[in-house]
Amino acid sequence: MITAFAGSMVFVYVHMVWFAGWIMINEGIFGQAAVFDPFPFGLLTMIVSLEAIFLSTFVMVSQNRQAARDTIRADLNFEASVRSEVWSTNLGRALGLDPEEIERQTQELLATSRARMNSELGRQRP
Repeated sequence: MITAFAGSMVFVYVHMVWFAGWIMINEGIFGQAAVFDPFPFGLLTMIVSLEAIFLSTFVMVSQNRQAARDTIRADLNFEASVRSEVWSTNLGRALGLDPEEIERQTQELLATSRARMNSELGRQRP
């Protein structure tokens, strides 16, 4: 929730208002008695620095959690792919199909598809 809020425009607007208010108060717009952090705003600088430290930590924690989820998802996708390949191979054999011929056709189709993708992207595959 923290990183979602910190990455939103609401976060930016809240900080714009906060910084503008802080600076106006400490420039004496409401009188010198209201000034509590005169220029160069050392307290504001410290608060913003601490906020940056915590926000960067929250972002890294969020990225680590997402990476763990992505790893689990990739493992599940790999397992599903292996299962599908084993089933397909066995079904093909049961139907009397030649697995080598099917693999050759698949490789040709993939090569054609990659070539089309690369030409659309304007780059050559190494």
